[in-house]
Amino acid sequence: MSVLVMAMTAGLTGCFSTTRVVEKTQAPDTYRTEGVEQLEKDVSDRDAAVKTLNAQVQIIATTGGSKEGRVKEYTSFKGYIFVRKPADLRVILQLPLIGSRALDMVSNGDIFTLMRASSNGNVWVQGTDKVTKPSKNGLENLRPAVFLDSLLVPGVKPDEFVTLTESTRVLHEDPHHKSAIVEPDYDLNVLKAKSGNVLQMQRVVHISRVTMLPFQQDIYDDNGEIVTQATYEAYRNYGDQQFPTVITIRRPLDEYSLKINVTKLILNETFEADQFELTIPPGTAVQKMQ
Repeated sequence: MSVLVMAMTAGLTGCFSTTRVVEKTQAPDTYRTEGVEQLEKDVSDRDAAVKTLNAQVQIIATTGGSKEGRVKEYTSFKGYIFVRKPADLRVILQLPLIGSRALDMVSNGDIFTLMRASSNGNVWVQGTDKVTKPSKNGLENLRPAVFLDSLLVPGVKPDEFVTLTESTRVLHEDPHHKSAIVEPDYDLNVLKAKSGNVLQMQRVVHISRVTMLPFQQDIYDDNGEIVTQATYEAYRNYGDQQFPTVITIRRPLDEYSLKINVTKLILNETFEADQFELTIPPGTAVQKMQ
């Protein structure tokens, strides 16, 4: 036996070893198994079941990160989010204490109109849903599509492909408990044909194998980078639908995030005809956002 082997053997017996404490983990008592076809159907059926959304919310915005070397959190705003598929959106935010409108934005999926309160009077802005000239201020790159893509996990389109992988996540449900739960999860990868035999990642829907509900969605751009990461927590029943009451939208490239706490929700109600209209007063100067 060589000297090296003898030394290693001595170490394994404890003469030269150290022990450190690590967090204990355990698997959930029960979890489910489904195939990729059923998971694709589940995601698409959940999306198809919601035609409209009327949510009363509290929104906290955060900007900054490692690029700036600091993070800034803004005051919580009370507001309302209205959605009517396929692409109608209205977001209203109210000024704290006063209750008047700090922001009012409507979009039809192509063009948006926005009113923002200012000490010098209301500022009106119009633009397209696609950013062509990114701003250094991440929040100025916020577009209606970010809300639409994140609030409701879209179903799989006919021209998209799916694959399935498995993973796990560690849940710390009780901070006083000495062990954490390692939950098995599914990752439903949604791809689209780019050219020839090349597929491009569109998004990944992370699904709990305990609840079979999405807990995270990663949305990719054409370069394969994650542009939006949305997490879904604290699901509640609204009629025959389950919907998350805490939704966090992170935009890592723009370095901003929105935490949306849903305080009241009505699904599939009929809106008034002018619910998604925002009229600019005659003679008002309008800023164009690109």
